[in-house]
Amino acid sequence: MSKKYKIKDIKLAPFGRKKISISEKEMPGLMELRKKYAKTKPLKGLRITGSLHMTVETAILIETLKMLGGDVRWASCNIFSTQDEAAAAIAKTNTPVFAWKGETLEEYWQCTLAALHFGKNLGPQLIVDDGGDATLLIHKGYELEEYYNQHKKLPKITATVEEEIIIEKLLRKFHKKNPNYWHTIVPKIIGVSEETTTGVLRLEQMETKDKLLFAAFNVNDSATKSKFDNLYGCRESLADGIKRSTEIMLAGKTVVVCGYGDVGKGCAQSMKSYGCKVIITEIDPICALQASMEGFPVKKIEDTLSEGNIFVTATGNRDVITLKHMKKMNDQAIVCNIGHFDNEIEMDALNKSNAKKEEIKPQYDCYTFPNGKQIFVLSEGRLVNLGSATGHASFVMSTSFSNQVLAQIFLAKNRPEIGLYKMPKYLDEEVANLHLKHLNADLTKLTKKQADYIDVDINGPFKKDDYRY
Repeated sequence: MSKKYKIKDIKLAPFGRKKISISEKEMPGLMELRKKYAKTKPLKGLRITGSLHMTVETAILIETLKMLGGDVRWASCNIFSTQDEAAAAIAKTNTPVFAWKGETLEEYWQCTLAALHFGKNLGPQLIVDDGGDATLLIHKGYELEEYYNQHKKLPKITATVEEEIIIEKLLRKFHKKNPNYWHTIVPKIIGVSEETTTGVLRLEQMETKDKLLFAAFNVNDSATKSKFDNLYGCRESLADGIKRSTEIMLAGKTVVVCGYGDVGKGCAQSMKSYGCKVIITEIDPICALQASMEGFPVKKIEDTLSEGNIFVTATGNRDVITLKHMKKMNDQAIVCNIGHFDNEIEMDALNKSNAKKEEIKPQYDCYTFPNGKQIFVLSEGRLVNLGSATGHASFVMSTSFSNQVLAQIFLAKNRPEIGLYKMPKYLDEEVANLHLKHLNADLTKLTKKQADYIDVDINGPFKKDDYRY
């Protein structure tokens, strides 16, 4: 793979640049951070790997990191989420980017590896991750080298899932040419900032098992990320993905939303606003109670199969919709996922079943069972808002990516010990402040007497760390 870039078509760069120019005005947080830090360049000389959807918004994030001094290499974190014009525009600036819409799984992991490999014995010092794939590949590679250095041979591949087998084969191939690469680069990694619920879960598991190799920042649980991107972003982008794919009328349909976390809440609000009847499935009694208080029926998925016209998974878990469920759904039910990974829906089982698959158009597939019943699956069970549309709008991504930039600066400046950290409250509030002017919002100022009364600094933070927004 070229060290320079690997994209669909560099000729798309002018189109990508036009879209970037328009979106910059809708990303005030990143624009303000450029003004604030462009001169001091807090990321100067630091090698940064990004594994995050290669969209127009991400292009603006990349150029912000570069403006702050970073040496950036990038790959997408989903095989369908790349906007090829955005990738071309970034490649045109001599930034190594490895991403195109419609990668195979083998190509996807090769791209992730390429983004992590800056040259002989040179890896990233900072990582911007979304879903934890870049972090996973490093840890898997390090683990493989540990085994080899101890036993003088590589372990047998015991994985049974296709994607896991692909990763193991790639790492073994890389090991032949670079036998101690991961052990060489890991000590130089300052840390990672992680964007998603799923990626944070992976980090928590690594920390619990004492396997985390470097500091990690939980960007996802910043209020200005999870309570905005997850909620308000999905509130708009779910409908965008469904309607671009199917052109279906939503009004009057019954939509089953699996999971009522921040993502599920946004999805349910969206579908309700279109005139849909919305049913929620949940495992968490608190989330289920919230759904009930909003007027949504809460049922087991087994009891929704004869009612639902559209099924949306938003849990971050696996096997939420099984092949058994899909066989019992209404004829021409639509099935999609807005969680990070495709295993929320049993896609492997569906593809190996006796259902006949027919592509209607890219990322829109019809499965016909022997009894004649059909279901439609969007984006092959991957992120429907990015696979079937272009993801969240620029403004809400500005809040998420401002968190990422501030986390990267914090890591570079403080070099924390190995562990999993949350964004400090004052940085969370800074992100919010960066966006208020764009919305013509004018904050009330506390008096000293008022600040003392509620025991906060007059300039904030205004809430305790455990406050739930």
